[in-house]
Amino acid sequence: MGSSSFPNRVAGGAALADALAGYARRPDVIVLGLVRGGMPVAATVATRLGLALDALVIRKLGVPWAPEVAFGALGPGGVLVRNDDVASRLDQRDIDGVLTRESAELARREAHYRGGRPPLALHGKVAVLVDDGLATGASARAAVAVARALDAARVVVAVPVGSGRALAALEPLVDELVCPLRPPGFGAVSEFYDDFHQVTDGEVAEALDSAHVRPPGTV
Repeated sequence: MGSSSFPNRVAGGAALADALAGYARRPDVIVLGLVRGGMPVAATVATRLGLALDALVIRKLGVPWAPEVAFGALGPGGVLVRNDDVASRLDQRDIDGVLTRESAELARREAHYRGGRPPLALHGKVAVLVDDGLATGASARAAVAVARALDAARVVVAVPVGSGRALAALEPLVDELVCPLRPPGFGAVSEFYDDFHQVTDGEVAEALDSAHVRPPGTV
Protein backbone atom coordinates (compact mmCIF):
# COMPACT_ATOMS: atom_id res chain seq x y z
CA MET A 1 0.00 0.00 0.00
CA GLY A 2 1.30 3.43 -0.90
CA SER A 3 1.28 6.35 1.48
CA SER A 4 -1.55 8.06 -0.36
CA SER A 5 -4.06 5.26 -1.02
CA PHE A 6 -5.48 1.90 0.00
CA PRO A 7 -5.67 -1.12 -2.35
CA ASN A 8 -9.29 -1.72 -1.31
CA ARG A 9 -11.77 -1.28 1.53
CA VAL A 10 -10.45 -4.32 3.39
CA ALA A 11 -7.02 -2.67 3.54
CA GLY A 12 -8.69 0.47 4.84
CA GLY A 13 -10.35 -1.62 7.53
CA ALA A 14 -7.02 -3.18 8.49
CA ALA A 15 -5.54 0.28 9.03
CA LEU A 16 -8.51 1.20 11.22
CA ALA A 17 -8.23 -2.02 13.21
CA ASP A 18 -4.65 -1.11 14.09
CA ALA A 19 -5.76 2.35 15.21
CA LEU A 20 -8.68 0.92 17.23
CA ALA A 21 -6.75 -1.92 18.88
CA GLY A 22 -7.55 -0.60 22.36
CA TYR A 23 -11.19 -1.63 21.87
CA ALA A 24 -10.38 -5.26 21.00
CA ARG A 25 -12.62 -7.99 22.45
CA ARG A 26 -14.62 -5.56 24.59
CA PRO A 27 -18.21 -6.82 25.05
CA ASP A 28 -19.57 -3.28 25.36
CA VAL A 29 -18.34 -2.25 21.90
CA ILE A 30 -20.31 -2.65 18.67
CA VAL A 31 -18.98 -1.79 15.21
CA LEU A 32 -21.59 -0.27 12.92
CA GLY A 33 -20.86 -0.24 9.20
CA LEU A 34 -22.51 2.54 7.23
CA VAL A 35 -24.33 0.82 4.39
CA ARG A 36 -23.17 0.08 1.87
CA GLY A 37 -19.59 1.26 1.35
CA GLY A 38 -18.66 1.14 5.01
CA MET A 39 -19.57 -2.51 5.53
CA PRO A 40 -16.42 -4.21 4.13
CA VAL A 41 -14.34 -1.77 6.18
CA ALA A 42 -16.38 -2.37 9.34
CA ALA A 43 -16.39 -6.16 8.89
CA THR A 44 -12.60 -6.15 8.74
CA VAL A 45 -12.40 -4.06 11.92
CA ALA A 46 -14.89 -6.30 13.76
CA THR A 47 -13.26 -9.55 12.67
CA ARG A 48 -9.71 -8.46 13.51
CA LEU A 49 -10.67 -7.04 16.91
CA GLY A 50 -13.20 -9.68 17.93
CA LEU A 51 -16.10 -7.22 18.15
CA ALA A 52 -19.83 -7.39 17.43
CA LEU A 53 -20.89 -6.01 14.04
CA ASP A 54 -24.09 -4.58 12.69
CA ALA A 55 -25.25 -2.41 9.80
CA LEU A 56 -26.38 1.20 10.00
CA VAL A 57 -28.40 2.48 7.06
CA ILE A 58 -27.84 6.15 6.29
CA ARG A 59 -29.20 7.72 3.10
CA LYS A 60 -27.54 10.78 1.64
CA LEU A 61 -30.05 13.41 0.47
CA GLY A 62 -28.72 14.61 -2.86
CA VAL A 63 -29.74 17.68 -4.81
CA PRO A 64 -32.04 16.34 -7.58
CA TRP A 65 -29.98 17.76 -10.47
CA ALA A 66 -26.62 17.13 -8.77
CA PRO A 67 -27.02 13.96 -6.63
CA GLU A 68 -23.39 14.00 -5.50
CA VAL A 69 -24.08 17.27 -3.63
CA ALA A 70 -25.78 16.48 -0.32
CA PHE A 71 -28.26 18.79 1.37
CA GLY A 72 -28.47 16.36 4.27
CA ALA A 73 -28.76 12.74 5.31
CA LEU A 74 -31.43 10.46 6.74
CA GLY A 75 -31.06 7.72 9.36
CA PRO A 76 -33.29 5.11 11.06
CA GLY A 77 -36.02 6.38 13.33
CA GLY A 78 -36.59 9.49 11.23
CA VAL A 79 -33.27 11.11 12.17
CA LEU A 80 -32.59 13.94 9.69
CA VAL A 81 -29.41 15.99 9.42
CA ARG A 82 -29.56 19.05 7.15
CA ASN A 83 -26.75 20.88 5.43
CA ASP A 84 -28.39 24.30 5.55
CA ASP A 85 -25.80 25.86 3.24
CA VAL A 86 -27.24 23.71 0.45
CA ALA A 87 -30.80 23.10 1.67
CA SER A 88 -31.56 26.82 2.00
CA ARG A 89 -31.13 27.20 -1.78
CA LEU A 90 -33.61 24.46 -2.67
CA ASP A 91 -37.33 24.57 -3.24
CA GLN A 92 -39.27 22.73 -0.52
CA ARG A 93 -40.97 20.60 -3.18
CA ASP A 94 -37.57 19.33 -4.33
CA ILE A 95 -36.58 18.57 -0.73
CA ASP A 96 -39.86 16.74 -0.06
CA GLY A 97 -39.49 14.65 -3.21
CA VAL A 98 -36.00 13.47 -2.26
CA LEU A 99 -37.07 12.84 1.35
CA THR A 100 -40.00 10.68 0.23
CA ARG A 101 -37.86 8.61 -2.12
CA GLU A 102 -34.94 8.16 0.28
CA SER A 103 -37.20 7.38 3.25
CA ALA A 104 -38.71 4.51 1.27
CA GLU A 105 -35.26 3.24 0.25
CA LEU A 106 -34.01 3.47 3.84
CA ALA A 107 -36.99 1.42 5.06
CA ARG A 108 -36.39 -1.18 2.33
CA ARG A 109 -32.71 -1.55 3.21
CA GLU A 110 -33.37 -1.64 6.95
CA ALA A 111 -35.82 -4.52 6.45
CA HIS A 112 -33.38 -6.31 4.13
CA TYR A 113 -30.23 -6.01 6.24
CA ARG A 114 -31.80 -6.55 9.64
CA GLY A 115 -33.21 -9.85 8.42
CA GLY A 116 -35.85 -10.04 11.13
CA ARG A 117 -33.48 -9.02 13.91
CA PRO A 118 -34.69 -6.34 16.34
CA PRO A 119 -33.81 -2.65 15.83
CA LEU A 120 -30.42 -1.42 16.93
CA ALA A 121 -30.05 -1.25 20.72
CA LEU A 122 -27.08 0.92 21.67
CA HIS A 123 -27.93 1.87 25.28
CA GLY A 124 -24.72 1.78 27.31
CA LYS A 125 -22.66 0.68 24.31
CA VAL A 126 -19.58 2.13 22.69
CA ALA A 127 -20.74 2.67 19.09
CA VAL A 128 -17.90 2.63 16.57
CA LEU A 129 -19.33 4.10 13.35
CA VAL A 130 -17.31 3.04 10.31
CA ASP A 131 -17.44 4.28 6.72
CA ASP A 132 -15.01 4.01 3.80
CA GLY A 133 -14.25 7.73 3.88
CA LEU A 134 -15.45 11.17 4.83
CA ALA A 135 -16.14 13.72 2.09
CA THR A 136 -18.92 16.13 3.15
CA GLY A 137 -19.55 14.39 6.47
CA ALA A 138 -23.35 14.49 6.11
CA SER A 139 -23.76 10.72 6.42
CA ALA A 140 -21.42 10.56 9.39
CA ARG A 141 -23.28 13.36 11.17
CA ALA A 142 -26.56 11.50 10.64
CA ALA A 143 -24.95 8.31 11.97
CA VAL A 144 -23.74 10.16 15.08
CA ALA A 145 -27.23 11.59 15.61
CA VAL A 146 -28.71 8.08 15.41
CA ALA A 147 -26.19 6.71 17.91
CA ARG A 148 -26.88 9.59 20.32
CA ALA A 149 -30.65 9.13 19.94
CA LEU A 150 -30.21 5.44 20.81
CA ASP A 151 -28.35 6.44 23.99
CA ALA A 152 -24.90 5.09 23.14
CA ALA A 153 -22.48 5.63 26.03
CA ARG A 154 -19.67 6.67 23.69
CA VAL A 155 -19.65 7.48 19.97
CA VAL A 156 -16.53 6.87 17.89
CA VAL A 157 -16.31 7.63 14.16
CA ALA A 158 -13.62 5.74 12.27
CA VAL A 159 -12.79 6.21 8.59
CA PRO A 160 -9.62 5.31 6.65
CA VAL A 161 -9.51 8.68 4.86
CA GLY A 162 -11.25 12.03 5.21
CA SER A 163 -11.28 15.64 4.11
CA GLY A 164 -9.89 18.14 6.59
CA ARG A 165 -13.01 20.29 6.44
CA ALA A 166 -15.40 17.40 7.14
CA LEU A 167 -13.20 16.05 9.94
CA ALA A 168 -13.02 19.45 11.62
CA ALA A 169 -16.82 19.81 11.49
CA LEU A 170 -17.38 16.31 12.87
CA GLU A 171 -14.81 16.30 15.67
CA PRO A 172 -16.84 18.35 18.19
CA LEU A 173 -19.80 15.97 17.77
CA VAL A 174 -18.04 12.72 18.72
CA ASP A 175 -16.12 11.29 21.64
CA GLU A 176 -13.33 10.08 19.37
CA LEU A 177 -12.50 10.52 15.69
CA VAL A 178 -10.10 8.06 14.05
CA CYS A 179 -8.79 8.78 10.56
CA PRO A 180 -5.30 7.51 9.61
CA LEU A 181 -5.13 9.29 6.24
CA ARG A 182 -5.84 13.04 6.14
CA PRO A 183 -4.58 14.27 2.77
CA PRO A 184 -4.22 18.02 2.26
CA GLY A 185 -5.71 17.80 -1.24
CA PHE A 186 -9.05 15.99 -1.02
CA GLY A 187 -11.42 15.65 -3.96
CA ALA A 188 -13.40 12.43 -3.49
CA VAL A 189 -13.12 9.30 -1.35
CA SER A 190 -12.68 7.16 -4.48
CA GLU A 191 -9.36 8.86 -5.25
CA PHE A 192 -7.77 7.13 -2.27
CA TYR A 193 -8.65 3.54 -3.18
CA ASP A 194 -7.25 1.48 -6.03
CA ASP A 195 -10.44 -0.62 -5.98
CA PHE A 196 -13.54 1.41 -5.14
CA HIS A 197 -16.29 -0.67 -6.73
CA GLN A 198 -19.92 -0.17 -5.76
CA VAL A 199 -20.64 -2.44 -2.80
CA THR A 200 -23.68 -4.66 -3.43
CA ASP A 201 -26.45 -5.80 -1.10
CA GLY A 202 -24.96 -9.28 -1.38
CA GLU A 203 -21.59 -8.07 -0.15
CA VAL A 204 -23.24 -6.39 2.84
CA ALA A 205 -25.06 -9.62 3.74
CA GLU A 206 -21.85 -11.61 3.31
CA ALA A 207 -19.90 -9.19 5.52
CA LEU A 208 -22.52 -9.46 8.26
CA ASP A 209 -22.56 -13.26 8.01
CA SER A 210 -18.78 -13.63 8.00
CA ALA A 211 -18.44 -11.53 11.15
CA HIS A 212 -21.01 -13.71 12.95
CA VAL A 213 -23.31 -10.82 13.84
CA ARG A 214 -24.70 -11.03 17.33
CA PRO A 215 -28.16 -9.62 18.00
CA PRO A 216 -27.95 -6.00 19.18
CA GLY A 217 -28.09 -5.65 22.94
CA THR A 218 -26.30 -8.96 23.60
CA VAL A 219 -22.69 -9.58 24.55
